[in-house]
Amino acid sequence: METSNDRALDAAAIAHLQQWVGRSETLTDDIAAAPLRGLSATLDRGDAPPEHGDAVPPLGHWLYFLPQAPQSQIGPDGHPKRGGFLPPVPLPRRMWAGGRLVWEPGNPLRVGDAARKVSRIESVTHKTGRSGEMVFVLVRHEVHNERGLCLTEEHDIVYRAAAQPGEKAAAPTPAETGATWRREIVPDDVLLFRYSALTFNGHRIHYDRQYVTEVEGYPGLIVHGPLIATLLTDLVRRHESHAVMRRFAFRALRPTFDLNPFFINGEPSADGRQVKLWAHDHEGWLTMQAEAELAVVL
Repeated sequence: METSNDRALDAAAIAHLQQWVGRSETLTDDIAAAPLRGLSATLDRGDAPPEHGDAVPPLGHWLYFLPQAPQSQIGPDGHPKRGGFLPPVPLPRRMWAGGRLVWEPGNPLRVGDAARKVSRIESVTHKTGRSGEMVFVLVRHEVHNERGLCLTEEHDIVYRAAAQPGEKAAAPTPAETGATWRREIVPDDVLLFRYSALTFNGHRIHYDRQYVTEVEGYPGLIVHGPLIATLLTDLVRRHESHAVMRRFAFRALRPTFDLNPFFINGEPSADGRQVKLWAHDHEGWLTMQAEAELAVVL
């Protein structure tokens, strides 16, 4: 039976982390076209390059407001050292677990905007499960341009204990079959590198095979959760080019590795206003669930 002494985080440590609740930071950025051109190439879209005044596509704002810590402030996992805005959770494995986004009608973020992102720590929660300790951090972001609020986002971050020898993964969930929309993705090293570069993401689990297998205990390089989420929104764009995304929610369920192709899927509702989205690996196990709400522009 587990006792409180078995935990890496005691009550005092958890209380210390929860002191970060309510902290905020504000970042500014100019919404340039170049990152969106890079994203379009990475997604293999083949469409016209974005121009001044074009709306930023769904989740394209993740290419901006990027943390740019000095090299001397990078931690052993490739992220900025812990502390500062995010709480210094001592658990070694950090993942983007999911999120919920709402876009403001009539005020999309556009190329050429001078923009501002205001972020706030909403909660810090500690749990212990079959795979050990976990800490969940919920961050709320608001993105504004000169005309007002463009979008709000709730961002779920999970920190997990290190993998233990012989640790069993959680039981997988079979994905649905027979989707109306389906695309195969080959997550090679170049795709992962390009997305890491676009998002200035130094997390070593996405490019350092020795680190991810020997230190974090995974079988291969991990495909970025935000990249999979972006591919799901891009699937909607490919099939509903005249629709505007109003809401999007996603949840990562299982890591996706670069060892095999994976698949993204979509099932639109009868009226075309809702789309159920999901990703699954080469074995058919569900890796991400998502839902999108659309407004059709005629």
